[in-house]
Amino acid sequence: MKSQTLKENKDFRRLYYRGKSVASPCLVTYAMRSRGGVRYGITTSKKIGNAVERNRSRRVIRAAFAGLEEQIGGNWDIVFVARGKTSHVKMQRVQKEMAEHLKQLGVINEND
Repeated sequence: MKSQTLKENKDFRRLYYRGKSVASPCLVTYAMRSRGGVRYGITTSKKIGNAVERNRSRRVIRAAFAGLEEQIGGNWDIVFVARGKTSHVKMQRVQKEMAEHLKQLGVINEND
């Protein structure tokens, strides 16, 4: 199942206020049940660094999510927030942390 991206500011704000969140040094993940399939968004603020670092952070997060996308069951809205370390670590580390977050939030089943 192909996921869609979140683009509307109201969708991001809804997740920040009403969604559950988990944080780690490389990533913050917000998730909440939705109606229409899996939708995800990525946020990188100017605190992360210059445009090159922000773009790398987004690329790393997108690649990590692509590897876990098949394991997601149900309809979810998910937002990933990059942190300062995100652009300096390998995609595998981000993917490992992302998988942990999604398990804690109930997006991925533990036995997968």
